[in-house]
Amino acid sequence: MDLNLAVLLLALLACTGGVISALLGWLNSGEAFVTRKFMASIIRAVVAGIVFAIGYTFADGISIVDLFAAFLGGAGIDVLGNRVAGSIVTRT
Repeated sequence: MDLNLAVLLLALLACTGGVISALLGWLNSGEAFVTRKFMASIIRAVVAGIVFAIGYTFADGISIVDLFAAFLGGAGIDVLGNRVAGSIVTRT
């Protein structure tokens, strides 16, 4: 697989991980859908995808483990972002 295509796939998987994490969090919450909260998760997922893509442009190759790590990394960034945002909101 071409490295540029693999980096694009890696970025898309990181974004997908963040979006799926956001959707599962909303489904688990039982709250009404709030677009503002979901868009914040989308932005965090895109940032995670960009970070993974930049990081892997220096790699010699990308394996299936790297793709799986990008997906989990995107989900983790969303979860971490929600925790940080929640702690900031409750302190103010």
